[in-house]
Amino acid sequence: MNKNKDMKMIETKKTSMDEWPEPIIRVQSLAESNLSSLPDRYIKPASQRATTTEEAPTATNIPIIDLEGLFLEDGLSDDVIMARISEACRQWGFFQVVNHGVRPELMDAARKNWREFFHLPVQAKETYSNSPRTYEGYGSRLGVEKGAILDWSDYYYLHHLPLHLKDFNKWPSFPPTIREVIDEYGKELVNLSGRIMKVLSSNLGLKEDRFQEAFGGENIGACMRVNYYPKCPRPELALGLSSHSDPGGMTILLPDDQVFGLQVRKNDTWITVKPHPHAFIVNIGDQIQILSNSTYKSVEHRVIVNSEKERVSLAFFYNPKSDIPIQPLQELVSTHNPPLYPPMTFDQYRLYIRTQGPQGKSHVESHISPR
Repeated sequence: MNKNKDMKMIETKKTSMDEWPEPIIRVQSLAESNLSSLPDRYIKPASQRATTTEEAPTATNIPIIDLEGLFLEDGLSDDVIMARISEACRQWGFFQVVNHGVRPELMDAARKNWREFFHLPVQAKETYSNSPRTYEGYGSRLGVEKGAILDWSDYYYLHHLPLHLKDFNKWPSFPPTIREVIDEYGKELVNLSGRIMKVLSSNLGLKEDRFQEAFGGENIGACMRVNYYPKCPRPELALGLSSHSDPGGMTILLPDDQVFGLQVRKNDTWITVKPHPHAFIVNIGDQIQILSNSTYKSVEHRVIVNSEKERVSLAFFYNPKSDIPIQPLQELVSTHNPPLYPPMTFDQYRLYIRTQGPQGKSHVESHISPR
């Protein structure tokens, strides 16, 4: 992708970020209308569709890592766990964590509250409708490309940090416990993310707070997108979320505990992730790939849909302060290992996905510096 052309396309869309290019149709409404066929707007090109032959054997999964004993009062301690995380970040970009310190009851409550919200009538949710400027609220598409092929999903996007963006009035008020539960859940995941960041830094031979400092210290950004994937009449033609790598720093996903859907690209194979009970799925985002000068990998992933069952998942994003230039850390570059990426703020970077929608790894690859 040509970088200059790419940026010009984004600039031309800045004036249209206050509204969507076409009337919004809720996927839930389509699913509840007993469709026998799939509207053309949701039919993916044949090259992008998932097929059962692409699924890896049941025995293959992303690494599952037990964090028990890693975080002690005197700091990081278990070399075996550290090594497993290092390998997962370099080879997979994804791993599951168990014994992570977040109460299973809180995880269950978070999923339950959001499932109840999405089971409300569509009209009851419309008061929270979002716009492409911030994406905050109830939404049904990513990107403002007119005529784009859309994903089979609705979602809710909200902010946790920085605190001046955290507005409870923009959070749902039903179910009655949802704000309290999600507030506690967000605080717990900020803590977990910070702990994992220390591991990522230490595994590169850096001081354990180096990644956190590069993200802005305590001034990081944290937000959540709750994904709702309704039943789909022709799941073989659609995707719940198109292939992409996450533009932010790190993602901690609470998957549906009943229905598989996340697929991760490993080389040329799409592997369907089998969630471990009460595990989180952690994945590296583009900003950490950039900071590590591509030692750690952000990896393409997508979501398949189901004709018999709906799915709900909670994706928590841990991001750099939006106006700090992110570039490969000086300690990791040399004359023999020059920086692969030029400095760019997260505000500049994420504008791409907010205008273009999911596009594989094309954005991070388009910003590789010429050698």
